[in-house]
Amino acid sequence: MLPKVAIVILNWNGKHFLQQFLPSVLSTNYHAFTVYVADNGSTDDSVNFLKEHFQEVKIIVMEKNSGFTGGYNESLKSVDEELVVLLNSDIEVDPNWIQPAVELFMKDEKIAAVQPKILDYQSRDQFEYAGAAGGWIDRYGYPFSRGRIFDSIEKDHHQYDQENEIFWASGAAMIIRKKLFFDVGGFDPFFFAHQEEIDLCWRLQLAGYKIMSCPSSVVYHVGGGTLKKENPQKTYLNFRNNLIMLFKNKTGLEKWHTLKMRFLLDAISAWKNLLRANPSFFTAIAKAHVDFIKWMLFEKKQSVFPLIRIQSPKGVYKGNIAWDYFVKGKKKFSEIIKN
Repeated sequence: MLPKVAIVILNWNGKHFLQQFLPSVLSTNYHAFTVYVADNGSTDDSVNFLKEHFQEVKIIVMEKNSGFTGGYNESLKSVDEELVVLLNSDIEVDPNWIQPAVELFMKDEKIAAVQPKILDYQSRDQFEYAGAAGGWIDRYGYPFSRGRIFDSIEKDHHQYDQENEIFWASGAAMIIRKKLFFDVGGFDPFFFAHQEEIDLCWRLQLAGYKIMSCPSSVVYHVGGGTLKKENPQKTYLNFRNNLIMLFKNKTGLEKWHTLKMRFLLDAISAWKNLLRANPSFFTAIAKAHVDFIKWMLFEKKQSVFPLIRIQSPKGVYKGNIAWDYFVKGKKKFSEIIKN
């Protein structure tokens, strides 16, 4: 018998998404699942709306918005199921999306997290930015995906339909063993939002577990539901959190070499955008660097560090994805990673 599954949707002022997408989630074809909506201090009438129109949904109410990280860290304490789906509110799911992922878990107890194939809700023949067919990372900490490198998003021609080990599973749609989530410390609360799932998956891999893609499980993501890609706050959080993640998870001389190179590469990107009349991008990166140094000097104790390091992670590209993309013109994952 396959295990019970909890589907936990974190909501912040997302009544319109709940109204649009909850019906597809509730129509999931699986023998035993429960849908939870964890309300992250919404100021719209999301909670009343759920009570009136979706009485089969369990509601977890939190008094304030503690971000993606704090919201899930807190709400998952109220969930009993051993397998938990972290699902964005702006996602439509295929009716048969859960079972293939659960069956993958049942094959190997070392699998900690699984990511479905994430396609674009508006253009269903192409991947979606937040995860595509599974996340990778390069030697300098730049994340990319099977099907998405920087802003180049591929059409889905089933070219990445193999179940593979990956570096990170997208927080937009991640199935995870709840026990392991808490065993490695959960999401780093200091991150608030952005790149927390990459950091979590890194710690899980260091602890000896696997992160897998499951392309036979399919979901459709709107994307940008909270902060648009070009939002300066999103840029700031991505750059700051990425540097913190590198500091925490890398060790020795490799860590300091990587951080030195990232400061240089980030500076090039910041100045390039300033010269292109995009000062908000420049300011966001500068603030991210300053706040990373403040974190390193004064605030490290607020973060979650790896507990053990018993294996090297999979899904790491030893080259520089920015060089391959911007200089060599390689826009597709298959042009860089030869599986």
